[in-house]
Amino acid sequence: MFLFVMSAVLVLAVGGCVCVVWAARGGPRWTRGVAAVVLLCGELVRAGGRGQGRGIGGHRGSGGDDGGSDG
Repeated sequence: MFLFVMSAVLVLAVGGCVCVVWAARGGPRWTRGVAAVVLLCGELVRAGGRGQGRGIGGHRGSGGDDGGSDG
């Protein structure tokens, strides 16, 4: 069941990305509508992540060096 749900989410995400690209290239009106919804959902997800003050992986960003050094 979990695999089915995750597969459906993946198909919807890929389809949304295809609609965004197609709409950017001047696709039909319905692709522009789907693209607008996909981009809005992306903004909402990003805004939700900012509200928690966390970056990728759930860690707070330090804004400094990434820890790598050349010697």
